[in-house]
Amino acid sequence: MHADKEDTATTLRFRMEDGVELVADAWGAPDHPPAILLHGGGQTRHAWKRTAQILATQGFHALAVDLRGHGESGWSPDGDYSIDRFADDVRTLALAQSSKPVLIGASLGGIASLIAEGDADPSLAAALVLVDITPRVDAQGVARIRGFMAAHIDSGFSSVDEAADAVAAYLPHRPRPRNVEGLRKNLRLGEDGRYRWHYDPAFVHDRSTGDDSGREQRLSIAASRIEIPVLLVRGGSSELVSEAAAREFTTLVPHATYVDVQGAGHMVAGDLNDAFTQAVVRFLDELPSGPAPRPPDTAVAS
Repeated sequence: MHADKEDTATTLRFRMEDGVELVADAWGAPDHPPAILLHGGGQTRHAWKRTAQILATQGFHALAVDLRGHGESGWSPDGDYSIDRFADDVRTLALAQSSKPVLIGASLGGIASLIAEGDADPSLAAALVLVDITPRVDAQGVARIRGFMAAHIDSGFSSVDEAADAVAAYLPHRPRPRNVEGLRKNLRLGEDGRYRWHYDPAFVHDRSTGDDSGREQRLSIAASRIEIPVLLVRGGSSELVSEAAAREFTTLVPHATYVDVQGAGHMVAGDLNDAFTQAVVRFLDELPSGPAPRPPDTAVAS
């Protein structure tokens, strides 16, 4: 294990099958076992910075990726943000690594990772970490998240402070930071001088992303096929995943490890990053040593 902290990230770019380019920040030595961190809908790769840095000190090559349509990654030219499109991207990212990666996915990133691994034969990943996502989720919680993402999508904000006020109202359990400059990375400044969230508006308008018909069954089937080590990290106060839903997941994946992070909501890593990261590190420490065999490359990083 490496004790020195990796503070500087290397920027990598991965080209997907449809030509969309995904941007990633990478910490740690490139020849170390890879860990790919995939954020939730509406977020960016910067949500993972602290966790990725710690994983690098634990001997991983940690890559925090902007999903398509988010952050600095490309937007789908056809406006397609279906779950299968995101799962295809996860598959391409996994196959681009020197060995089978650990997939760490929150919410949307977790859904895409679960489908990609569940549909794969042979497996794509060495292990799977799902952050506050299970096949069954609370409908009201989903509606609240979608409502926040859709709010201000056209009008935007006059300042970063105004955006911070919106986040504080949405997440009243999380103290509003005095310095809001860190939020700037999640915003893009338009030609009209207004700030908007750093994701393609088509991502919110694309009904296929939020279409729940058949989603639970699809994810349940994918989960039942998972044979690699799995960790489910649930926010103890999650508005999306109930404890009952988490327990149901462990019946679908009997070998899964399940951890509740008390005091955290749906955005577990953002609410209590230290507790979240400790749970992930403990899980990874128990994995068999040595990188999994390398699958064929299908993408190129630069």
